Amino acid sequence: MVRDITNRRRRTVLKAAGVAGVSALAGCVGDPSEVDDGNDEDFDTVQFGVLEPFTGDFADLAEERNQGERLAIEQINASDEFDFEIEYEEYDTQLNAEDGIQAANQAVERDGAQFLTGAISSSVALAISNNIAQENEVIYTPGAADTSITGSNCNEYVFRFETSTAQIAEVLSQWTAENLGGRLMYSIADYAYGQSVKEEVEGRMQNLTDDYEDVLTVSPEEGAEDFEAYISQLSNNAPDADALVVGATGGHLIRFLIQAHGSGLHEEIPIVTTTGSFAVVRGGAGEASQGIYSGTRYVPGIETEANQQFVSDYEAEYDASPDNFSRVGYGSIMMVAQGIREAGSRDPDAVREAMSGMTYESIYGDVTLRECDQQATNPVWMAENVAPAGGGEAADVDLLTELDGEEAAPACEDTGCEL
Repeated sequence: MVRDITNRRRRTVLKAAGVAGVSALAGCVGDPSEVDDGNDEDFDTVQFGVLEPFTGDFADLAEERNQGERLAIEQINASDEFDFEIEYEEYDTQLNAEDGIQAANQAVERDGAQFLTGAISSSVALAISNNIAQENEVIYTPGAADTSITGSNCNEYVFRFETSTAQIAEVLSQWTAENLGGRLMYSIADYAYGQSVKEEVEGRMQNLTDDYEDVLTVSPEEGAEDFEAYISQLSNNAPDADALVVGATGGHLIRFLIQAHGSGLHEEIPIVTTTGSFAVVRGGAGEASQGIYSGTRYVPGIETEANQQFVSDYEAEYDASPDNFSRVGYGSIMMVAQGIREAGSRDPDAVREAMSGMTYESIYGDVTLRECDQQATNPVWMAENVAPAGGGEAADVDLLTELDGEEAAPACEDTGCEL
């Protein structure tokens, strides 16, 4: 459904007077008769559909991502570097595939979106990718990390700036094998993302160490509230394992960490996560987030000129530091805008051809959308959540090791992607 954003801007407005290269917004961009054929040289606007789980377990993550999206759109529309403006509508995907498909279909069929972005749940993102983006031939930049989105379920209209589970699993597995050992337990949220974590980490650990063993795997449902029975099983098997890998995010991970901390599980075994460094998780879990290890996609301290400008602009706009999902929302919009500029067209097929294999400037510096899977070559880090230097309960993030984009990316022949 379309998100209720009464008293909030639903569409962008004209640039401020005096900014060069601006034409008046004319008509409804979504009118099929106005969509170009790939040779459009005089378009003024492009239409985006912003798809986020504004309600449900990922609502805080969605709000954060949406702030990055809005900032990018504002900057593009005020910049002389782009001779077009972005108009957009926001839609609530909630947290299931059916709602995601309905929202994306509304964006494309009713409102004429040529470009879609968002959906943090991997199950929802896969549904939009396969049922809407590919079928309607519109560009989609998902906010989900499941490897198969740019792997076995890839398609030519999907480009991902979000760091994939495969990239995070690479740095997590290398660090875990070297520093903790190969006997692992898993707590895997029972949906696409959690399953992807297990598959990616297990495959790498088997290659990294002869000592690898799956000591125990538990699979709480995606929206689980009570983890007592699972934590009891993990605690009973902790003496036989070197680490516990948790494949979950959002409210699920927060609840798990709080309950694990309350039971003393963190004192029995090192806990390794794929998303525990997220600000939302650290803030929500409080003291229970301290001492947790995590694969890490982003921290505001990344020392590139583009990132420091992003951090400054974001803090000025929202009076808060950006985190992973705000950088994904921001970076996804900026990525597509550079593709549109490169193509000189708003036609999705022309933009798709321009973006595939494109090297462009991001907050990480130059990254490439690989031709083989259209995944951005982002760097990744392994980190430990440590006691905050300024006091309080929400942990600080201490980076332990880094892999650059080429080191983290799986070989093209191993992705399962056939474009």
